Amino acid sequence: MVNAPPDTTMRERRERDRPQAAHSGMLGSAKLNPFGDLHTLQHLSARFARTLRGVFEPMLRQEVRSWAEPLVVQRFADYRAERGDGLIAWLPMVMTPGAAQALCVMDGRFILELLDLFFGGTGAVPPVLPAEFSPAGEAMIARIGQLIATPLKTAWEPMARFEFQPTRVEVNPAMIAELDGEDAMIVTRFGLATGAGKPVFLDLVYPVTALKPHAPSLTTKVLGKTAEPDPAWRNELTRAAMNIRFPIRSVLAEPVVSLQMLMDLKPGDVIPITISGDVPVMVGNDRLGCGTVGTSNGFAAIQLTSITRIDEGFAA
Repeated sequence: MVNAPPDTTMRERRERDRPQAAHSGMLGSAKLNPFGDLHTLQHLSARFARTLRGVFEPMLRQEVRSWAEPLVVQRFADYRAERGDGLIAWLPMVMTPGAAQALCVMDGRFILELLDLFFGGTGAVPPVLPAEFSPAGEAMIARIGQLIATPLKTAWEPMARFEFQPTRVEVNPAMIAELDGEDAMIVTRFGLATGAGKPVFLDLVYPVTALKPHAPSLTTKVLGKTAEPDPAWRNELTRAAMNIRFPIRSVLAEPVVSLQMLMDLKPGDVIPITISGDVPVMVGNDRLGCGTVGTSNGFAAIQLTSITRIDEGFAA
């Protein structure tokens, strides 16, 4: 990616067309995609793609373009055949609640490039790839899994509250437990490109069975941010709110008397009080601040000596 020769005529999207999400299986076979058009999942993928820049730009030390490819539904065996037999990182990510697991799939060449950059190199990759990842390579894959887990959870939040926990990376997908070649999988692919270099792709693969409980949400045509309020309406609302009137009161004294004295009180009796230097000034049941009692323009008044921050009550 970093050391790839520039190719200005190259398409960033995949050169080989992939089948779109299947709506019906072949005669006599199980239906791969029971959902129909996966509008919401495609939208979530687009949201997640934007966050990948923040994950990979620090690693690649240059600006990254990221995008989401159209998703497809395939048998796991077909997907494995498409990926080939080269060095590939198959990282299971447990989806909780539940026991299902998604897969984060990355090319081994990309991992080795990131590893060389991490140790201060230029992103050089050996011409002949090894058969498996070194412990440092496995640690790099685990780090990527941890870095994408949080933005992936955030991208899913409008539809489902999934937690994603990376486990141990495998180079042989046959070693991944609880996945069969006939299992239907939803493949979401994300492109990453720097400069004029050749793009690389990161795949997130979800088992269809894990997403079946969310089928109604997956096929919803509209999912996104709520519309911004009309500026004129917001200004009118703010103006109206600023004209709301609040009663302000001050407690000059709170003398304490015995029950006997209280029962013996009659018109004309005097209750002695002591006014302190600072008296509380209240707005409703909330304390606005303190002040000193005096006069202003011939009227009794209170000069504020301190003000309690209005937002202190919202700090929690």
